[in-house]
Amino acid sequence: MNERIVPGAKGLPTLYLGGRALHSRYDPVGEAERYVDSLGLSREPQVFILIEPGLGYILPPLRRRFPAAKMVALHASPFFNQYNQAEKKAGAAVWTPGGRNLQKFLEGEIPDMEASGLKVLEWRPALAVYGRAYADLLEETLVFIKRIDANARTTRGFGRRWVRNFLKNLGLLRQLLYRPQGLPVSNRPWIVTGAGPSLEASLPRIRELCAGPDPAVVLAASSSVPALAAGGISPEMVITSDGGIWALFHLYELFRRGGRPPFLAASLSAALPSQCAALPILAVADGSRWQRLVLEELGIPHINLPQRGTVTAAALDLALALTSGPVFLAGMDLGNRDIRTHARPYGFERLQWEAASRLRPRYSQGFVRARDMAAGGSGGIYADWFRGRIDSYPRRLYSLGQNSPAFDELEAAEPLAVALPVSPASPGPFSSAFSILDRQVPEGSEGRARNILRSHLTGADESGTLCGELGALLLPGEAVPKPERLAAELDGLGG
Repeated sequence: MNERIVPGAKGLPTLYLGGRALHSRYDPVGEAERYVDSLGLSREPQVFILIEPGLGYILPPLRRRFPAAKMVALHASPFFNQYNQAEKKAGAAVWTPGGRNLQKFLEGEIPDMEASGLKVLEWRPALAVYGRAYADLLEETLVFIKRIDANARTTRGFGRRWVRNFLKNLGLLRQLLYRPQGLPVSNRPWIVTGAGPSLEASLPRIRELCAGPDPAVVLAASSSVPALAAGGISPEMVITSDGGIWALFHLYELFRRGGRPPFLAASLSAALPSQCAALPILAVADGSRWQRLVLEELGIPHINLPQRGTVTAAALDLALALTSGPVFLAGMDLGNRDIRTHARPYGFERLQWEAASRLRPRYSQGFVRARDMAAGGSGGIYADWFRGRIDSYPRRLYSLGQNSPAFDELEAAEPLAVALPVSPASPGPFSSAFSILDRQVPEGSEGRARNILRSHLTGADESGTLCGELGALLLPGEAVPKPERLAAELDGLGG
């Protein structure tokens, strides 16, 4: 793009591109002031996302009126790398093309929050100047907002359960996986399996990839374990992140079948049955300060993965962290196939068959479930996230089978499967890539964790951060609560 800066009547610069101006040549400051005055906001948003604010004239009046709000400026052109002094002075976080992935940038700058706490401001003259680039920027921003809004609403419903699960699960961590030399642990191909209906047709191909001289490692979302077992496939690692009690039905399959138990990558906020104490566990934290403080002070090795709202997204994040080799995706439908919502067998099927009757046959239950899932729209939200994610890993991700259209831009695995080279650096058995720390869980681990949180809640260094994080989970919808109130909520969670 051939932007040029032109001095205006008052000596203030404006920007031209293709004969179009981004700001007033006569009074860009007054123009920005009038725009901010016209917003008429009844309350201060927590975050402003500014879509192409140009030379930043909007920032000073916005900061004066909303001093506590976070400002995030998104540009449509790398030209603004050199023209963001006003934004920096106003304390705004700035993104320009060519650097960090936009979705990753937004995830790093904006916590999960409901859409009501965000305000998107468009500097509309920029649409005429930047056209498609501006529209793409706005579209990606709205995709991000939909996703964090869905996550925040889930947090409102499940926040207390997540904290309770975290405290309880500390007592299950008896065999802890860790990698003394750090990550990644493998350069072999990995297969990440979701529980979408297409997984069934992919099972023969997965068996082939797992039977070669350099066999692939299978990382299975817990919901896909029954279908894999029915296809004769034993995953090396299973990942679970769901905090709902129904998630236990997926994990029970690990203990019904014989043979070597897999490694378990477990979000510490997930619902875990007591039998998990017998499994080697890779502890997964969500990166929050409250979890990190507890785990560090208890000496528990762990890996941080952001809370995505779906276990398949967490599985992809984990695979990309644990291997430097190619990653195949299977069973990632992110939606229904007619009335089929998941690969068979599936953990909930037994419940559905038991609930079937003459007036509520199993077929009708499947129809209602498929209709409700499609109406919920979460599949589309996560499909958009995956589209943005896979762009960051060219030549590393491959589609195996009929996955969601979100993965259509990935190369198909079929021509690649027979061409994967045997790497001389490939390690031995997958289990040898990890060390296992046998941990004697002291009595009262849960009580120790509560004491750690109480101590930091009332301390000077961490109190503000912890009150914000735990307040969103334990007392959603309220203003940031006082430390004493949160300490009482922790005590009232129960075991």
